[in-house]
Amino acid sequence: MLSLSSLGVSSLCASILSFLGRESPYLTHHPVLPPSYPLAVRNPYLSAWMPSDRVSQLPVSEPQFWAGQELGWSVIVRVDGQAYSLMGVPDSDGRSIRPAEVHRARFTATHTIFDLVAGPVAVTLDFLSPVSPSDYLRQSLPFSYLTLHVSGSRGYNIQVYSDIDARWTGRESRSVCEFQEVDGLASYSLTVEDATLYEEADDMALWGSAIFASRPTNFTALSALSGSPEDVRRSFLEKGKLSGKGSWSSGSVAALAHDLGEVTGGLSVNFAVGYEREAAINYLGEPYTGYYRAKYPTSSSALSFFLDDYAIALLESLKLDQELVTSSAAAAGSKYADILALSTRQAFGGIDLTIPNGSLDTGGVLAFIKELSSDGNVNTIDVIMPAFPIYYVMDPDYIRLLLEPVMKYLAAGRWHLPYTIHDIGTHYPHAIGHDDQQAEPMPIEECGNLLILAAAYSRATGDTNWTSQYTSIFRRYADYLVENGVNITKQLSSNDAAGPLTNETNLAIKAAVGIKAYGQISGDGHYSRIGDDHANIIFRQGLGTDQNQTHFVLQYPDWPETWKTPYNLFPDILLGLDTFPDAAHRMGSDFFTTVRGEYGVPLDNRQDWAKSDWNMWLAGTFETSTRDEFVDDLWAFMTNGKHHWPFSDRYIASSEHGNEPGVPVLCRARPTVGGHFALLALAGPRSLQSISGCGGIGSESVGHVDQNHPLAGKHTEEL
Repeated sequence: MLSLSSLGVSSLCASILSFLGRESPYLTHHPVLPPSYPLAVRNPYLSAWMPSDRVSQLPVSEPQFWAGQELGWSVIVRVDGQAYSLMGVPDSDGRSIRPAEVHRARFTATHTIFDLVAGPVAVTLDFLSPVSPSDYLRQSLPFSYLTLHVSGSRGYNIQVYSDIDARWTGRESRSVCEFQEVDGLASYSLTVEDATLYEEADDMALWGSAIFASRPTNFTALSALSGSPEDVRRSFLEKGKLSGKGSWSSGSVAALAHDLGEVTGGLSVNFAVGYEREAAINYLGEPYTGYYRAKYPTSSSALSFFLDDYAIALLESLKLDQELVTSSAAAAGSKYADILALSTRQAFGGIDLTIPNGSLDTGGVLAFIKELSSDGNVNTIDVIMPAFPIYYVMDPDYIRLLLEPVMKYLAAGRWHLPYTIHDIGTHYPHAIGHDDQQAEPMPIEECGNLLILAAAYSRATGDTNWTSQYTSIFRRYADYLVENGVNITKQLSSNDAAGPLTNETNLAIKAAVGIKAYGQISGDGHYSRIGDDHANIIFRQGLGTDQNQTHFVLQYPDWPETWKTPYNLFPDILLGLDTFPDAAHRMGSDFFTTVRGEYGVPLDNRQDWAKSDWNMWLAGTFETSTRDEFVDDLWAFMTNGKHHWPFSDRYIASSEHGNEPGVPVLCRARPTVGGHFALLALAGPRSLQSISGCGGIGSESVGHVDQNHPLAGKHTEEL
C-alpha cells in the first residue's frame, strides 16, 4: 500500500473551509469552460461525457455517451441522515434529496473534477481515465475511476451512493443484470439478452457488459441493491445502506453504497465503471480481446487489479497532467496547454489495445481505432495520420501497433489495387479487410499517409526492422506516387466532405513528402531526389502557387484566387525531410493571416468549416505570431460556450459563406484531436518523459508530484 499523506492535506482543508464560508455559491471553471467534460473515456464503447451546459445543474443532470445518448449515472451523499444529490438524480425533490451546490468544475489531461458543497460538507467527484500508453496492461483495461472525497470541519455521519442503469448497454429494454461478490469486491454486470456477437446500436456495443463495481475499504462498509431507482434510492435515504436480494426490469438501476461512518477531516472511496467485451475485435475472422486479459482473464480479477492499481495510476496521472501543462505551455502558450489537456483522453479513447483471444499471446498485440462520428471504419489510414502527433509525443510504438493490422493484410496479398487501402474494415469492430476491393478510394492520400507514418515511426523509435520487412509494399506505393503525384486524377483527399478534385495542390505536396519519406526509410537516394524534384515543380517552378508566390492554390494550373491550408507541409518539418524550402513555409505564414475568419482559417476558399487537427499541423509550419493566431482561434472555438459536444475537430470558422461561426459540424469525440499535439511533437519523440517508457505496473517510477497540482491532496484514505 502507498501512503498519500504527503500530498497536501492541509491545503485541501483550507479550500474546504473557504467553500463553506462563501455567502452565495457560484460556479467557476478551470482552466476554461470546455464544450463537454470527459468522465469515463477509455475506448470507443466506454465514452461517457457531461455536456458543459449541464454542469451548473450537475445534481440533476445525466451524462451522455459520446454520440449523444443519455446514460444513467447518479451519485448521492447522505450527511447525518440528510441526502444530497451530487450528479444524475433528475427526480430530486428538494426535501428527501436536496441538490448539492456546484462550486467548481475542472479538467486536466486525465481527470475531470467537480467540487460541490452538500450541507455542512465539501464533496469532490474525481473522474479519472488513465492515459498510460506505454503500459499496455493499464491502458487496455476497459474501466474508469470515480473517486468521491468527502470532507468537513467536524465529525459527520456520512454514507455515499452511486448507481448506473441499463442505458449503458445500448438496449435498456432487453437488459439483464448479474451481481457478483468475490473477496469483498461487489460488481454488477449489465448485458443485452441474446445479443449477437459484435452487434452495435447507434455506435454502442450490444455484445459486451456494462460494469459497475466497488469494494469496502478499511474504513467503510459496502452494500448493494438493484431495482427501480425509486425503491433503491429510498432504501439508501432511509437506512444509509442497501439491502435485499434485488430485482431487475426495464428502468432499473444497479447501486452500490459505502457507509463511511463518522468522518472527521476527509475520506475517499472508489467506484469503477466500465464496458467489457471478451471478444473485442473481429480481425480477419479471428477474435481479439483486451491486452489485460492475458494476466486477468476474468472480470473480477481485472476489477480487483484495477482498484488495487489506483494509487499508482493516480500518481502517474498527476505527473502526466503536470508535465503536459508545462511542456505544452512552453511549446505554444497557456491556451495551447488548455487545448491539449482536453484532447488527451479523447485521442486515446478511440482505441482498443488487443491480443488474440485464443492464445492470449501478448507478443501478438495489435491496436484498433474506430473512425468515430462518420462511417465507423476500422484503422482508417487518414484517421491514424492526423492523430499521430500524440503518439509521436507519448509512445511512437502506437504508430506501428495501428498500422500492423493493415500491413499484415496487405502482405497477405488480399488487396489488389495499385494504391494502398483506405481502412481495414467498413465498420468497427469488423477488421476484416476489403477482399472485394471496395474500400473508399483515396489513392494519393493514403499512399502518402502510409509512407509518412512509417517514416515517423522509424525516426521516432530507431526501429528499422519493422519497416524493412514491408519494404516491397512501401516501394510499391512510393512508385505509385512517383508516377501519379503531379498529374493527379480527380480524387478525394482526407477531407472527403469537400469533394474530389483534379490536381489538388495539397495532395501533390503530400505525394512529394511521401516519396521523400520512403527515401528516408529505405535509404534509397533515388526516391529522395524524385521527392525533391516534385517539390521543385510544385513550389519553385510555381505550378502549385499563384503567380506572385504568395500562397499555394487549391488546385493547378491557373487557379490563382483559390487556396487551401497546406497542412501536408508539417511532416516535412517534423521529420526533417527538407522536401520544401523555408520559403514555402514563410509564404504561408504571411498569407493565412489575410484569410482568417472569426474562429480561424477554413479548410479552403470554398468552405466556412475548418479542421482543428489540420490547422494545428499547419500552425507547426509557421513563424510564432501566425502560429499563435491559429492556437488562439482553436482555443476561442473550444471555449465559446456555443456547443456542448465532445471536442469537435470540424467546425464553422468563418461566416464568409453565410454559416454561423463557432459551432461544430457533424464530428464528435474523434481521436483525430491527437493532431492538436503537432506543435508539441516538434520538441521530439517521446517528449513526455513521465509516461514514455514508464517502469510498468506497480512501478514507483512516476516521480515527484508537484504539491501545487490541483489534484494533490485529494486522496487521503488508507491507500
